Amino acid sequence: MQYRKFGNTGVNISTLGFGCMRFPEYEKDGKWYIDDDKVFPMLKKAYELGVNYFDTGYVYCHTNSEVSLGKGVKDFRDKVYISNKIPGWDSRVKKYGDYRRFLEMQLKNMDLEYLDFYHFWSLDQGSFEGHILKNDFIKEAVKAKEEGLIKHISFSYHGNPDYIPTLLEKAEVMETMLVQYNLLDRAYEKAIAHAKSKGLGVLAMGPVAGGRLAAPTDLLKKVTGKDSTATYELALKFVLSNQNIDCALSGMTKLEEVVNNAAIMSDENKFTAEDHAKILEAMDSMKNFSDLPCTGCKYCMPCTVEIDIPRLFEIYNMHNVYGLTNVAKGMYNDYKKNHPNSMPSACAECGKCEEICPQSIEIISKLRLVEKTMETLVK
Repeated sequence: MQYRKFGNTGVNISTLGFGCMRFPEYEKDGKWYIDDDKVFPMLKKAYELGVNYFDTGYVYCHTNSEVSLGKGVKDFRDKVYISNKIPGWDSRVKKYGDYRRFLEMQLKNMDLEYLDFYHFWSLDQGSFEGHILKNDFIKEAVKAKEEGLIKHISFSYHGNPDYIPTLLEKAEVMETMLVQYNLLDRAYEKAIAHAKSKGLGVLAMGPVAGGRLAAPTDLLKKVTGKDSTATYELALKFVLSNQNIDCALSGMTKLEEVVNNAAIMSDENKFTAEDHAKILEAMDSMKNFSDLPCTGCKYCMPCTVEIDIPRLFEIYNMHNVYGLTNVAKGMYNDYKKNHPNSMPSACAECGKCEEICPQSIEIISKLRLVEKTMETLVK
């Protein structure tokens, strides 16, 4: 495993971080559970292969991710770094004092005495100024750090990249930053460089674009001339070819993914400047990838009329992005069969999904596009 200096935190972080948003789940009697028999071996294997950063969030996996992660790292907790996040949009985080109460609840959920990194979650200018600063949550974070409940103050960000320098001026206590960065989305490149220049550790979420760069395609192989290299391998290495990024968070569902990703991040053969340039040049031929830039984060869920928005967007991208039209048609027909009352046409246009979408997708209009396109294809 390769490691990098994580800003000024004093931590050497593995270039691969385990994102705990995609743990395998199952449903029983209307409730969701995590398959710990699969998850625990995945966490242990990741640790054995050198991964030392594990990231969860309160709403992940139907709010069960925290508990499973806490249990799964018990045997090696003091040898790894655990990251969690406080959801500012939650009704229990609205006034001074709520930060501490929510943090203590999460620590109890995970059966941990402290968190190594605790993020203000999914910030933009409005939520930072109108919520975090307004309620003095920065002051609470500093106090929690002084008392040892958290080791480092962090934030994740989904707003305008140009605001990040201002945010860091107003909150100099920030030590690490988590933003989206991959082959298809490099909007935060300048902000990442700025944060790094200020001594922050920087993590990249969505290194394979929510799975879109893990799908079968030979486009990048043709561009780089590396016929034996998988697209997802190039995607991961591309993220780390940016020396301002310390760690790529990958949401992993299978043990095989853990082993494969760890092997990639342990490869000392880094991207050359020529490789990097060729891939950037190829981006012009991949513009259609961004037609519907859903990462599958599921922040838009649950839908008020039970439309599975991420699933429908995934189906559309199978056709539009990868050209896997027959696969997309099969997935769409299965969706229609299993969710006849939750088609895009059932959308109530309440707009709640668009308000919380980190990618600012115009979900309502895109749902219409998905239905129109797929209905034409399956006729």
